[in-house]
Amino acid sequence: MSSTLSVATLLAVPLAPLVGSVLAGVFGTRFGGNWIGRRLSHSLTILGVLVAFILSAQTLKSVALDGARFNETLYTWMVVGGLKMEIGFLVDGLTAMMMCVVTFVSLMVHIYTIGYMEEDEGYNRFFAYISLFTFSMLMLVMSNNLLQLFFGWEAVGLVSYLLIGFWFNKPTAIFANMKAFLVNRVGDFGFILGIGLIVAFAGTLNYTEVFAKTAELAAVAFPGTDWMLVTVICICLFIGAMGKSAQFPLHVWLPDSMEGPTPISALIHAATMVTAGIFMVARMSPLFELSDTALNFVMTIGAITALFMGFLGIIQNDIKRVVAYSTLSQLGYMTVALGASAYSVAVFHLMTHAFFKALLFLGAGSVIMGVHHNQDIRWMGGLRKFMPITWITSLLGSLALIGTPLFAGFYSKDSIIEAVLESHLPAAGFASFAVLAGVFVTAFYSFRMYFLVFHGKERFDQNPDAHHHDAHGHDDHHGHHEPHESPWVVTVPLVLLAIPSVVIGYLAISPMLFGEFFKDAIFVNAEKHPVMEELAHAFHGPLQMAMHAFTTMPFWLALAGVAVAYYMYLVNPAVPAAIKRNAMPIFKLLENKYYLDWINENILARGARLLGTGLWKGGDQTLIDGLVVNGSWKVVGAIAGVARKLQSGYLYHYALVMILGIFVLMTYFVWLK
Repeated sequence: MSSTLSVATLLAVPLAPLVGSVLAGVFGTRFGGNWIGRRLSHSLTILGVLVAFILSAQTLKSVALDGARFNETLYTWMVVGGLKMEIGFLVDGLTAMMMCVVTFVSLMVHIYTIGYMEEDEGYNRFFAYISLFTFSMLMLVMSNNLLQLFFGWEAVGLVSYLLIGFWFNKPTAIFANMKAFLVNRVGDFGFILGIGLIVAFAGTLNYTEVFAKTAELAAVAFPGTDWMLVTVICICLFIGAMGKSAQFPLHVWLPDSMEGPTPISALIHAATMVTAGIFMVARMSPLFELSDTALNFVMTIGAITALFMGFLGIIQNDIKRVVAYSTLSQLGYMTVALGASAYSVAVFHLMTHAFFKALLFLGAGSVIMGVHHNQDIRWMGGLRKFMPITWITSLLGSLALIGTPLFAGFYSKDSIIEAVLESHLPAAGFASFAVLAGVFVTAFYSFRMYFLVFHGKERFDQNPDAHHHDAHGHDDHHGHHEPHESPWVVTVPLVLLAIPSVVIGYLAISPMLFGEFFKDAIFVNAEKHPVMEELAHAFHGPLQMAMHAFTTMPFWLALAGVAVAYYMYLVNPAVPAAIKRNAMPIFKLLENKYYLDWINENILARGARLLGTGLWKGGDQTLIDGLVVNGSWKVVGAIAGVARKLQSGYLYHYALVMILGIFVLMTYFVWLK
């Protein structure tokens, strides 16, 4: 392939999943008359995503090996004054990597869904949604302007709403998708304010044109304050990222979104939607580099998320929620790296995390299928004998997550910790403590889940919820209820995701962090923020980095986390119960998720309802309807009532009134003299 990228190829990448989505969503559902069956629906959508993945891989090869780049407007939607609203693509190292990650994980999820959603009535609708989600995400990462970025941003939010509430007869699913939608609206309000400020002061939506004006933007103060304009812009943009990438305190939607089917947990919460915020901040690096205040804010929020969301993962018993809190914590790590000006490290962790977290979610889904849709890890145990492929792939995913040397997660996570330790920003002190403590916490909750699910005594026949199956006449637990390995459409994606979870970090660290891969996609002011240069001095190749890791603190913290989990859940299971009894206030705090949901529902939501009721009753009903609308006709009616009495119809009455009127006027003018 030549070093120029063709427009037709790039257009085919997002349009192929869109075509599959439309065909399955229209002709595979009652809306279009159920023309096409299940097999054709999943074949068309998988074909669309497969085409997108192959073309994305070719694009990545051209970008990485031949240095190909693309930045053009394809269609001008409208021009308002001097402001052009366009659709266009910008393809560089950052975009090409994101395209491959999105399409590969989406392809694995599509294949996996055939097995997981086999018995579901909404099978074709589900495939239509996940393909539409893939299209939206591709439009977001390929955009060359803020308008298209915002379109993709809102589209992934909309499709995630449809996916989280996929089982719309479940009240908890409806609550979860509404919560996700509303919390994201809060973040998106900040995001659109940031875009509005860029348009107001730079006069353009195009990335390249905005970045060309960074020097002008850096010299402007925000009107009416001492704040720098660029600081306000960056913080507004980052509030958008806080919503989409589930950063504290806008993280509350993500654990609840586990109400959706497992394949979308992997798609939304591992590789794509939640990483949109990280991608956007990396893309906007020329702006963020101008404001240390914004970078400190980013780093602090990331550090709080990385540590405190990890604590919540320790007490979860739902297998999907453990992985969900793990996602929150890892997103915190990525955000910390952004704050340290190590944008390429954040994006590198985004990529490695996409593979092993998708693997862990799909592995969790495979376990749920194997134990007949039970999600409580307290009623599992000993599954490695029954589900060998799920067991080994989940182990590889867990090892990658905790940062085991040579695994993918190790290279990106250790680089984040190094970057924070090298950072000279004021927030780096707290952030370095948070990311180091987070290593122990991550290892502990990951292996707590792993040991409870795959090792120890078999507890699936003691599950109090399992007995409702027996009503169907299945009395023999070890006949019908014995766990079983999942079908090949489930295990093949697990194996294919396990491979990059092990090797991708080793292969990609040199070009992505210390090579030319992101050279024109990410901008760092090396004089003010020399973190990447300091990391480059210490880097002597991926193998040497892994060997050196055995002497470093993160490795021993991770090992300690695994050892403590092993002791507490396999050797001496009485310990967790004793700790829970003695630390009940802390347990209650964690169980109630730091009471943030309570605050949102009872203070913010109730306050908003009271304010709304006050405005409605006081403002709308009393002031507008009562005083202005009804009051005006009542005044007119009263005047008319008085005037009606004066209208007698007798001529001598009117003559008398005229004479009296003239008399009054004459008296008045005489009195004036």
